[in-house]
Amino acid sequence: MSIMTRRTLLAGSAALGASLAMPAIVSAAPEFRLKFANIMPVDHPLNTRMTEASKEIEKLTDGRVEIQVFPASQLGTDADMLSQLRSGALDFFAQTGLIVATLVPVASITGVGFAFSDYPQVWKAVDGPLGQHIVKAFAKANLIAFDTMWDNGFRQTTSLSRPIRTPDDLSGFKIRVPPSPLWTSLFKSLGASPTSIPWGETYSALQTRVADGLENPLAGIYFAKMYEVQKYLSLTNHMWDGFWFLANRKNFEAMPAATRDIITKTVNAAALKQRADVEKLNGELQSALTAKGLEFITVDTSLFRKKLQDSTFYTEWKGRFGEEAWGLLEASSGKLI
Repeated sequence: MSIMTRRTLLAGSAALGASLAMPAIVSAAPEFRLKFANIMPVDHPLNTRMTEASKEIEKLTDGRVEIQVFPASQLGTDADMLSQLRSGALDFFAQTGLIVATLVPVASITGVGFAFSDYPQVWKAVDGPLGQHIVKAFAKANLIAFDTMWDNGFRQTTSLSRPIRTPDDLSGFKIRVPPSPLWTSLFKSLGASPTSIPWGETYSALQTRVADGLENPLAGIYFAKMYEVQKYLSLTNHMWDGFWFLANRKNFEAMPAATRDIITKTVNAAALKQRADVEKLNGELQSALTAKGLEFITVDTSLFRKKLQDSTFYTEWKGRFGEEAWGLLEASSGKLI
């Protein structure tokens, strides 16, 4: 798409004046130039599908809307980008509910430890009443959360010096967690020593032994090449994690309703494709990561869940989230306490 500058416009004004009967057809700059950012690597399904969606949106709006995709923490840390989103410097931001819980506390409820055992339970929750409850909470914070969550996957535990087989193996274990109270609480309750490190700094933190290990979905571990600085991967499935696609309300509502509708439908459709991508990847990445040198450890997850139940973890977080939100969670997950 060509962009007409003021200089070219002035240079061609005489010719235009001489041919008013046959006006020239020129392509204009996009009416809305928007920015979407996140922390995930460029080739993560979140970014590949959102890049596709941005091209589709440009096509469906006849070039009026251009969405630039900024992956891999190009615009800063989680906190930086959330601040930019709130100020309007950033139009769209995708991030896990556990991170944006600094602004909307209930958003982290989908990450309660060992709440979900499989994807049917997850989608029943986030595509149903619990998801809508969280969407309304975002609205109160003056942000628009799109209805369809993107998948980040069930999270696993990696280590370098020793494999994690039981909760006892986590005793004193320095594990990198994102800056989120729920993550910190979960691993403290399991006996570990969690340390909050932004994702963009995690590889070097593991390399320099600031942390002994991390927890992340298989896709995050693979695309960020964490296998280069870790040796063991324990299939703990300790929480499910997904991305909320968030919009700055003022910027989003500045566009015509028809344009907003195109963006919403296209982004939500991309999210469903991305969910299928991640599900397919989950079936392939164990082999790929094994080939990269990671040793997979199968664990009895009931031991970890019992450790949480014997602690004050569930009771404490039920109190924080409130009876209504907790009831909506257990409607999909089953009783946790």
